[in-house]
Amino acid sequence: MRPVVRNLVGLIAFLGLWELVVRLDLVKEEDVPPATVVLTRIADLLGQEEFLRDTVATVLAWALALGIAAAIGIPLGLILGNFPRVRLATRAVVEFLRPIPSVALIPLVLVSIGGGPEAKITLAVYAALWPILYNTIYAFDEIDPLLIDTARSCGVGKAGILTAVALPHAAPFVLTGIRISASVGLIVIVSTEFIAGANIGIGSVILEAAYGAGRTDIVLAGTVVAGLIGYLANEGFERLGGRLFKWHKATTSEVA
Repeated sequence: MRPVVRNLVGLIAFLGLWELVVRLDLVKEEDVPPATVVLTRIADLLGQEEFLRDTVATVLAWALALGIAAAIGIPLGLILGNFPRVRLATRAVVEFLRPIPSVALIPLVLVSIGGGPEAKITLAVYAALWPILYNTIYAFDEIDPLLIDTARSCGVGKAGILTAVALPHAAPFVLTGIRISASVGLIVIVSTEFIAGANIGIGSVILEAAYGAGRTDIVLAGTVVAGLIGYLANEGFERLGGRLFKWHKATTSEVA
């Protein structure tokens, strides 16, 4: 319970400081509403069916994108990690694609597949793919050669080494990659909804409140809700890793 208490104390202190700064007029209330106003607006929004639909649309798109990224990144990482020649042959392409920001691809995606849910899912898949892919490859680079030699000396074949040695070793790294990708994917989903002007989603709520009604309180409320989703997802994956792989340091430290 101690980490939970510390987190709550830090959160309360942050909200109190936020409230104090605004009430002392150090920041104009029109620019940044007090914390109490934003929290009240969050409660109001969560009671509205339309906002709940927007939230569900964002979460579903994020979950689908994360699942697709994992379905692509894990097998691809297994191949590149197991076959050095394939990894070397594809290195130039991978290193060229990886640094391209997802938001820079928004115009291309909009022209290619339109501005529906497919656009934000495609961009989120692209962004979430790389942490999963590289963590999977890294996992195979970190396998102790002694483990493989021991398995071979016991008569274990290549398939057995992959399933009994390599995959168990890689699993904590893969989960860490998924945890990192979860945050990255959510950022891209909400950003695409905001920048591309989606019809539904938390990003569309923020966009409409910012440029339509000029409601800063709703903008911050939507942002806080998106941040809360990201926090809960990260916490969930971290706890899952802690339960499944207590023996491995990758569950307690990010490996990028």
